[in-house]
Amino acid sequence: MFRDELVSSAQWAADYLEQVERGPVTRQLPGELRRRLHAGGMGEEGGHLFEVLDFAEESLAPYPTGNGHPAFFAWINSPPSPAGVVAELLATAINATCGMGEHALMDLERGVIADLARLAGLAESTSGVLTSGGSMANLLCLAAARHWFFEQRGASDGPEYDAAHSRLIAYCGAQAHMSVAKACAVIGIPRSRVRVIPTTPDRCMDVTALADAVRADREAGLLPFCVVSNLGSTPTGAIDTPAPITAVCREHGMWHHADGAWGGLGIQVPKWAPAYQGIDEIDSLTVDPHKTLSVPVGCGAALVTDPTRLRAAFGFRASYLDSDEHLPWMSEYTFELTRPGTRAFTLWATLHQLGRSGVATLLDHYDRMADHLRARITDHPDLELLPCGPLPVVCFRVRDLTSHTALAEAIQSQGRAYLATVDYNGETVLRACICNHRTTPTHIDTLLHEILTTARQLTPR
Repeated sequence: MFRDELVSSAQWAADYLEQVERGPVTRQLPGELRRRLHAGGMGEEGGHLFEVLDFAEESLAPYPTGNGHPAFFAWINSPPSPAGVVAELLATAINATCGMGEHALMDLERGVIADLARLAGLAESTSGVLTSGGSMANLLCLAAARHWFFEQRGASDGPEYDAAHSRLIAYCGAQAHMSVAKACAVIGIPRSRVRVIPTTPDRCMDVTALADAVRADREAGLLPFCVVSNLGSTPTGAIDTPAPITAVCREHGMWHHADGAWGGLGIQVPKWAPAYQGIDEIDSLTVDPHKTLSVPVGCGAALVTDPTRLRAAFGFRASYLDSDEHLPWMSEYTFELTRPGTRAFTLWATLHQLGRSGVATLLDHYDRMADHLRARITDHPDLELLPCGPLPVVCFRVRDLTSHTALAEAIQSQGRAYLATVDYNGETVLRACICNHRTTPTHIDTLLHEILTTARQLTPR
């Protein structure tokens, strides 16, 4: 029965991915199904294995987020790579944990981390650990930054730690991802001690304002310890060029962490590469292969140019877990002990299928699709393109429209395309990002047709 159901499930998965474009981008979840899912309802007696596939087909697959569809433009969520789907199945069958023990998947994780670091243009010394996503990677890197900072001051524990911790200050740009403030909160730094630095007209961090804020805080007796820059902001795709921010950090003995969950590999695109000047001099980087490369969710990475700093923060030991001092287990670089091997294998499989040239081609595809959308918006008299960063996110407005929120919601409910809104200088506007390898100009044209048609329906005559 297991073999038959496995074969049926594999066939279903292939058919599902092949046909996903033919259906709506997303559907509203029926109230009765939602109540049934919420209620649980495990039976007294066990069920049949074949019912698992039936349940997925009837109750889950028809109501997705929508990111598998090539006309999905709302958030930075990509469809799964074919190689990743296969590897996910194989890795779950092997079922090894990449937290403890010496086995092949542990070494595979070390290898794919090295591949990511090279793709990102980081220093040769870089290593790190795979995570559930960018939020966890940001948390690990900020915690490592704090531990390193305290070690430099001889304040790793005791009264010295308590006195220093109450004066810690972190810095980020106005377009920083919400996970940065969340990570700071988790390591005990409240919002009042996270300085939000304004951006310049190109949506990048104002480095002069950053330097002024750091000097003012130091003069006030506070302890600036870390700057978090953006390598591809979520709202507008802006990139904070690393070099000048690193210079401020080095002057004041601070750590420079770059949040590149989306754009961390952007140096592979020649048109974007100048914005990454100095990437090899930062201290740490977040990258999300499940965004940029379509590795199945969730696969992020915390990359640190001196990995001993990551281990210093998380390398707790137990007598029943005896790793090699010279080849530490991956759990010594992160908070997690039990860690799925699916991350390493799905990433390896995706990189294996793409190759370095394939990575560059994939990112270039996103860029070309974004350029197509920008050109269509610019050419239409009812649409206005708004300045954004170089990454494939496009912010725009419909002229003389009362509510872009209502427009986006109407388009979402119709199911032929899906986009979101974003706050842009205090105004809610439309935002579309491209991160699907199956998106074509036809899907972008469909999006614009839906926008213009629906906007006319919403505009009073």
